[in-house]
Amino acid sequence: MVPGMPGLETPAAVEADTLLRDAAACHRVLLARDARFDGKLFVGVRSTGVYCRPICPARTPKAASCLFFATALAAQAAGFRPCLRCRPEVSPELASWRGTSSTVTRALALIREGALGGEDASVERLAARLGVGARQLRRLFREHLGASPVSVAQTRRVLFAKHLLHETRLPMVQVALAAGFGSVRRFNETFRALYGRPPRELRRTTACAGDADRTGRGASVVLRLPYAPPYDHEAMLGFLAARAISGVEQVHDGTYRRTFAIGSVHGVVEVARCLGADALRVAIRVSDVVVLSDVVARVGRVFDLAAEPQAIAALLGRDPLLAPLVAARPGLRVPGGWDGFELAVRAILGQQVSVAGARTLAGRLVARYGVPLADGEMDDGLTHVFPTAARLADADPTSLGVPRSRGAALVALARATQDDAALFRTAQSLDDAVARLRALPGIGEWTAQYVALRVLREPDAFPANDLGLQRALADASGRRPSTRELARHAEAWRPWRAYAAQHLWTGDAGSGAGRRSVKHLEETHAAAHQSTARPAAIPARDADRCSRAAAGH
Repeated sequence: MVPGMPGLETPAAVEADTLLRDAAACHRVLLARDARFDGKLFVGVRSTGVYCRPICPARTPKAASCLFFATALAAQAAGFRPCLRCRPEVSPELASWRGTSSTVTRALALIREGALGGEDASVERLAARLGVGARQLRRLFREHLGASPVSVAQTRRVLFAKHLLHETRLPMVQVALAAGFGSVRRFNETFRALYGRPPRELRRTTACAGDADRTGRGASVVLRLPYAPPYDHEAMLGFLAARAISGVEQVHDGTYRRTFAIGSVHGVVEVARCLGADALRVAIRVSDVVVLSDVVARVGRVFDLAAEPQAIAALLGRDPLLAPLVAARPGLRVPGGWDGFELAVRAILGQQVSVAGARTLAGRLVARYGVPLADGEMDDGLTHVFPTAARLADADPTSLGVPRSRGAALVALARATQDDAALFRTAQSLDDAVARLRALPGIGEWTAQYVALRVLREPDAFPANDLGLQRALADASGRRPSTRELARHAEAWRPWRAYAAQHLWTGDAGSGAGRRSVKHLEETHAAAHQSTARPAAIPARDADRCSRAAAGH
């Protein structure tokens, strides 16, 4: 507990804006160097013009010299520069405002996707994609982040560049390109204005050897990506291992590895726990550093690094049905998808089959239609990148053992993705995202919610018609809740219903209840929906409502 702050036994027990209204309490957090508030609180020191994390090892400044901010973005927008000792760029990037402004959350996701990075980009265009006015969007950013959308985009570029300067030996030109600066001149000017020195003087001399490998296979970059503890690494790696596609993914000895293609750029990424720190060690081998920021963002999405586990646990732990699961799995994350098209393909392949069956089908698809890596790019069993929409648009999945209806759905999905490059990008709302996905052949409510949960990172996505969830909440007599009953009960889990679903799936998988036949699942699915007006036959577009033969999907 922070001295003099009754009730602050966990960070989840206090909202950032409540704490910020009490400067004395904030200063006591600094005096205690309380790591529980890392990522939630930043201090700007008037006498030095620097802003720091609450865990900064420097001498604590006097209270009268301090200004407190909820985000690093707000501190930098107020004119403070990042501390070179505690390095705010590597503090957990938490979404403390999530649940209070879904518009801001979605706008940040679009900014990460480059919505303000191109020549034609503007706040007006960003606001239009979100269905709000530019003035309203600026107001929401000021209210929740303390900075404008443009300032947020600029700060992200600066902090990512500083991250690369500290932890890699990439040449300055490559750092500038990787961080999204249009030119080295602009890169140098920005750092001189912010830090009063050129970027080369910010580079640490202790960068790990091998961080910039010039052996002809491309740049190999090693970075640490922080998260807020606790983190359930076992559950995350278990989920990824069960679904790893041969030739594309591997999970071995606590490390996840996969190939990727972003545009014409191919690469391999390796993710492992960083010993001695609340962070992941990410090694990226890529042919063009311009995609580094995108790769880092995708790793953060897959491993759910922006989650606030203590806030989530505090809310979900109030439900007597979830409390035992939350206590048993502290720090459980919602695994994300590397790519929207890839995940949708995998979800369709998995309709009415087990996880192992879906993995087998995906492996066949990759072997036939995946893009082979060049000889110099192959790496210990990683041989292909996942098939692109263009390669699957004219494919014949039935030749791989995929049922005709699902094969047709895959081809239709590929063609729709070709026609609309923004198909799997952040939408104006969860309902809008689900409706957009359900308009595609072969995509029903379950698959749409699943894609929203794992790719669009909608924390409130919830497939209430999922058999695994219904099975996990069966009563003592074995009766399972209907879709309507489950949806009604899940209202109390907002805005973290996706995390509630993950706890239920993980708990159900651990119980062994998920090992059931497809026939039995279809029978119990029909029984669970007898009260509805739908016919017993399941349309091809809603085949996903037959759910999975194994929990966790």
